[in-house]
Amino acid sequence: MTASAKILVVDDTPHNVKLLADLLTVKGYVVVTASSGAQALEKVEKEQPDLVLLDVVMPEMSGYEVCRKIRGSRATATLPVVMVTALDPAQERVKGIEAGADDFLSKPISQQELLARVKSLLRIKVLHDELGEWSRTLEQRVEAQVAQLERLERLKRFFSPQLAEMIVSGDADDPLKSHRREITVVFLDLRGFTSFAETSEPEEVMGVLREYHAEMGRLILEHEGTLERFTGDGMMIFFNDPVPVPDAPARAVRMAVAMRQRVDELLVRWRKRGYELDFGVGVAQGYATIGAIGFEGRLDYGAIGTVTNLAARLCGEANPGQILISQRVYGAVEDSVDVEELGGLTLRGFSKPVPAFNVLRLRR
Repeated sequence: MTASAKILVVDDTPHNVKLLADLLTVKGYVVVTASSGAQALEKVEKEQPDLVLLDVVMPEMSGYEVCRKIRGSRATATLPVVMVTALDPAQERVKGIEAGADDFLSKPISQQELLARVKSLLRIKVLHDELGEWSRTLEQRVEAQVAQLERLERLKRFFSPQLAEMIVSGDADDPLKSHRREITVVFLDLRGFTSFAETSEPEEVMGVLREYHAEMGRLILEHEGTLERFTGDGMMIFFNDPVPVPDAPARAVRMAVAMRQRVDELLVRWRKRGYELDFGVGVAQGYATIGAIGFEGRLDYGAIGTVTNLAARLCGEANPGQILISQRVYGAVEDSVDVEELGGLTLRGFSKPVPAFNVLRLRR
């Protein structure tokens, strides 16, 4: 803000007004004038000047009274005011400071001093205005950030924290919008859980689920899988969405093997407590339609397609400790795993036998 700034010149002497107005106009400033305190206040409200040059001695309302009224309004509390006086500068300066003036000029006015003070105060006003704008928009920014955090927390229900942050920041597409993609799906559950739940106290059941979910959850995050849902002891995780990855089948199998190892450790503790439980996994690869499922106020992230059914059926066929993978998954990871070929399995919902393989171990 320099040459385009608007300056209000207030003086009851027309000659003084003209001198100041001519000088400032030549320097490119927009000048408006007032010949009394009352008129000055009207111009301040109507013209919204960037700076006021205010004579001290005026009839009816002195410059100090005008300055106090300017400072008393929230809209003009930071408007730069320069008092102009022919009186004793030392005495008038104290009165001006008490009234809220920003600076003083003594008559007769030095042109260089006037222009220097005007330029300095206009620069300060720019900073005030920027700070005011920042303050005005702060609440909006805070609201936006709170909304972003809420969305981030909602996305963290399904994705790893790193992936959720990518989505919120705009580095990944919005996954809640329906889309179609090839994914690798992992189904897992605990064998014998239904019988265990029927014969155990609720506190025991909840304790087992807490341990199980905590350990599986850590591995899902570690391998950057997407948790579609969990129902009691069952979980569905998929890979290659919302962010495509080149090694989705390999990630899925590595996660499943790590889960089996972790559950084996849990089983040692559970069996000491008399809990007869075990673990099975099914892994399949194929295309699915993915996006938000539900209604307003309660949305989940889901995948729909034959691939999810196949993974679920393979999980259901798995014996305790088995990780059953489909033909397509095996084709993608055959160089990195040792498997047991099971031939064609007859699975509910599939008209033909489905080739399946039991993962024995990862190759080093």
